[in-house]
Amino acid sequence: MNAATRLDECFAALKAEQRPALVTYVTAGDPDFETSLKILQGLPAAGADVIEIGMPFSDPMADGPTIQKAALRALGSGQTMTRTLELVHAFRQQDSQTPLVLMGYYNPIHRYGVARFLADAARAGVDGLIVVDLPPEHDDELCLPAREHGIAFIRLATPTTDTQRLPRVLDNASGFLYCVSVNGITGVRAPDFHDVEGMVGRLREHSHLPIAVGFGIRTAAQAQAIGRFSDAVVVGSALVEAIESAETRHGAVEAVHGLVRELAEGVRRAGNT
Repeated sequence: MNAATRLDECFAALKAEQRPALVTYVTAGDPDFETSLKILQGLPAAGADVIEIGMPFSDPMADGPTIQKAALRALGSGQTMTRTLELVHAFRQQDSQTPLVLMGYYNPIHRYGVARFLADAARAGVDGLIVVDLPPEHDDELCLPAREHGIAFIRLATPTTDTQRLPRVLDNASGFLYCVSVNGITGVRAPDFHDVEGMVGRLREHSHLPIAVGFGIRTAAQAQAIGRFSDAVVVGSALVEAIESAETRHGAVEAVHGLVRELAEGVRRAGNT
């Protein structure tokens, strides 16, 4: 299946089902390559519709302490950009359907080499990119070349994004939009549902792309509430915490998949209300 269409087909199918997507985030190589692969392989069966894979970086400025520690665990276990793309390739050996999005920062991509990265990512089976520190003024560096490789470039919009700037932020966006539900770093504060619903409505005035809401969503009840007015619900820090607190590698796999099953139930309830 063509990488550029996996996201489109996923959201179209869920729209027909009248329910939002569950998007799950884990850091590549956390706590190690083999365990990370087992976690990824079991996510679709547990209820994940789209998978975000964090590219470990030593200075993740937009991330809270939970995901910062995950990045350090992954880097400490030998995770590199090459290994992250190998992880995607290994996942694709068993799953050609589930959309995969790489999320992270520009520095590791730049060091790897943009042209090489995009070619290798497309070959491995990456569907989209979220690069949190590359504004639209730099579209020529990564966004536009990514789309030439069939890789969607997913934009983030925050509560502080000025309405006048929104068209520029959303220009050249594809795949879906990532609505950041709270100001600040990941996983710290719970979102205010009323405020987030207003922000989603504002984004819909400027784009026809599906809108995913993330940052601060941790429970099935929160996923259900957010899913009532969004096209997708993103959960990351809660899953990463499950890995961190597990006593064994097998326990980490089971804990993540168990939590995803709970979150998936919440998302499905959102589609029935």
